[in-house]
Amino acid sequence: MSMFANRLKKNANHLRKWARRVGTEAYRVYDKDIPEYAFSVDLYGPNAVVYEYEGPEDVPSKADEVLEAVHLFLEIPESRIFHKVRRRIVLREEQYTRSEERSFETVVMEQGQRFKVVLGAYLDSGLFLDHRKSRAFVRANAAGKRFLNLYCYTGAATVYAAAGGATETVSVDLSNTYLEWARENMRMNGFDPENGIHSFLREDAMRALSDLKFQGRKFDLLFVDPPSFSNSKKMVGHFDVQEHHADLLLACSKVLSEDGIIFFSNNNRKFKLDENALSGIFSYESMTEKTLPDDFRSRRIHNSWLLRKKTSIA
Repeated sequence: MSMFANRLKKNANHLRKWARRVGTEAYRVYDKDIPEYAFSVDLYGPNAVVYEYEGPEDVPSKADEVLEAVHLFLEIPESRIFHKVRRRIVLREEQYTRSEERSFETVVMEQGQRFKVVLGAYLDSGLFLDHRKSRAFVRANAAGKRFLNLYCYTGAATVYAAAGGATETVSVDLSNTYLEWARENMRMNGFDPENGIHSFLREDAMRALSDLKFQGRKFDLLFVDPPSFSNSKKMVGHFDVQEHHADLLLACSKVLSEDGIIFFSNNNRKFKLDENALSGIFSYESMTEKTLPDDFRSRRIHNSWLLRKKTSIA
């Protein structure tokens, strides 16, 4: 048994028990544990997605060995294993662009909620596994709250908010594809996306915030998980989370109720919160250690904070 196969089998034996305990069918069983094997392996029920992290051109790929080990030691048929390469610089639009590879659609359970995932067609599956605890936080704090989900992707956080008893949800994304996916996820969990309680806006986040402010709308709980960088053709200019997060959060403050909270996160490993720009408006606390997933070896997968307004904002 190879070094990789041994580690994979050991991890899987432990994490399968953990996954049953926390109630999830979607989790990571290998996360670049061994430097010579720069891969991650995610399970979605009886299916696996193997991510290969791009290395130097002169270093041979170990993909064949890794895929064989996943097949043999996790007992997953080859037809249910999906191999993807994560390149060093990938824009959010590229992550969400359908490729010509074979595609497989299924539904997974996570902490009592059901989600559609698509394996093979996109770089990402439709469910960010590293935000499992973040979504649980939303559900635990949503009762009686008006919820706004910016950069909503496939609406997983919105599902959790609705399940937690949110009185209203608004989900914002630039992609019609992902907004429809969000509606599907809501339906699968028993929530009618057309009942007027739950709305979906195809709009740039900053434009949506401006419109909501103009309408006099207020929200008690905001989930804000922007990309590290985006230059989508559907938006004016570009978005860089380090450069623009302060403006984004200040715009969020305009639609935040007096006692409301913002859950803000991103995946930029070098990110620094602009305390000079934000400290006059918000009090904030780091949530990163509380939201990091138990099944990820990397402790730099995301950063997260809770922000509350200090004073009334006109």
